[in-house]
Amino acid sequence: MTKEECFYLGRIVSKFSFKGEVLIKLDTDEPESYLEMESVFVEYDNNLVPFFIERSSLQKSNLLRVKFEEVDSEEDAEDLMKCDLYLPLNLLPELNEDQFYFHEIIGFTVEDANYGTVGTLTGINDTTSQALFEIEKDGKEVLIPMNDQFLEKVDKKNKVIYVKTPEGLIDLYL
Repeated sequence: MTKEECFYLGRIVSKFSFKGEVLIKLDTDEPESYLEMESVFVEYDNNLVPFFIERSSLQKSNLLRVKFEEVDSEEDAEDLMKCDLYLPLNLLPELNEDQFYFHEIIGFTVEDANYGTVGTLTGINDTTSQALFEIEKDGKEVLIPMNDQFLEKVDKKNKVIYVKTPEGLIDLYL
């Protein structure tokens, strides 16, 4: 299993008990969807290693408390700190037609109501307070806030994202 065949689920952020339990910060709006997992892939030494789950429960709102099989001590858990977790893409929940996962729309063309063709979506920057579309046009990067005010439609079939940005926003980058 490679990272390209998986989606990022979250990161192990702390130990929870002396019996090897860990807390995982999930990268999802619906953490309860991941309570019944049997296993996950842990990125360990640049490899995806399967870990089987003995039990899990929600801890606070977006933390998952997990006891992995064969992780039985605080030292074992310490070894997994800051490791990222992944699941196969086929385990992603189905979305409505007007919803999308970030990885699904990479490579889509971005069309602006005022500007016309902006370019090709190369990524989504979600490290800022507001997620940004990263768009490449003629070797330059254009950033458009990913919000409901600007996003008009995502046409998955034709791989086009329709936006309507304020006058001059795109020109700032080009």
